[in-house]
Amino acid sequence: MYVPAPFAFPPGETNVLFDIMAAHPFAVLTVTLEGSLEAVHLPVVVDRDRGPYGTLRAHIARANPIWRAFGGGEALVVFQGAHAYVSPDWYATPGLVPTWNYVAVHAYGVPRIVEDPERVCALLADLSAASEAGLAPKPPWTLGALPQAQMGAMLNGIVAFEIPLARIEGKRKLSQNRSAEDIAGVAAALGALDGEGNRTVADLMMAARG
Repeated sequence: MYVPAPFAFPPGETNVLFDIMAAHPFAVLTVTLEGSLEAVHLPVVVDRDRGPYGTLRAHIARANPIWRAFGGGEALVVFQGAHAYVSPDWYATPGLVPTWNYVAVHAYGVPRIVEDPERVCALLADLSAASEAGLAPKPPWTLGALPQAQMGAMLNGIVAFEIPLARIEGKRKLSQNRSAEDIAGVAAALGALDGEGNRTVADLMMAARG
C-alpha cells in the first residue's frame, strides 16, 4: 500500500491497526486463482494474539472456487475504516481540490483451510457472537438454535480457513499535510454533517493533529 509519510501510523501502533480491523470486520479478501485476481467480501474474526502479526479467521461458501487458491500464494485482506469526502470549500487555503479522507488497513498472509469440525464451529460461534454483541439488549443468537441436521448441512456447505499474518500496513489520510486552519475547517464541516462516518473522520482528524 502506498503510504506517504504524513499518513503513516506512528511506529509501535500495531494494536491501533488491530482495533481498526476489529471495528470494521467486514473485509475484502483478494487472492490469485489460476492466474486471475479474485476477491470475496466476508466477515472476519481478528485474533491479535495468535502469531507475531495476528491471525484472521473466516469462512466462505464451498461453491465459491476462490478457496482452491488457499495454501498457495499470499492473500491480501483489506479493512476499510471510516471515510469521508472533503470539499475544497472547507479549507482556509484557497486553490485546493476535492479529496477523500479515510483510514484503512491491509493484512497479508497465506490462507490455510481448517478441517477440524470443532475449530470450524468455534469460528462460527465467534463470528456470530461478535455481531450479536452489537444488538444488545436483544438476547444473542447462538449456534445452539440450529437443529443438528441443519448444522451438519451448513458445515458441509462452507470452507473455513485462517490466515496467519506475515505483515499488516495501515494508512490514515486525515489532512495531516494541511495547515492547522485547514484541518480545523474540514473537521468542523464534517462534524456538522449527518452520518456517523463524517463525524468519526472529523474526530480522527483532530486526534491526529493533536
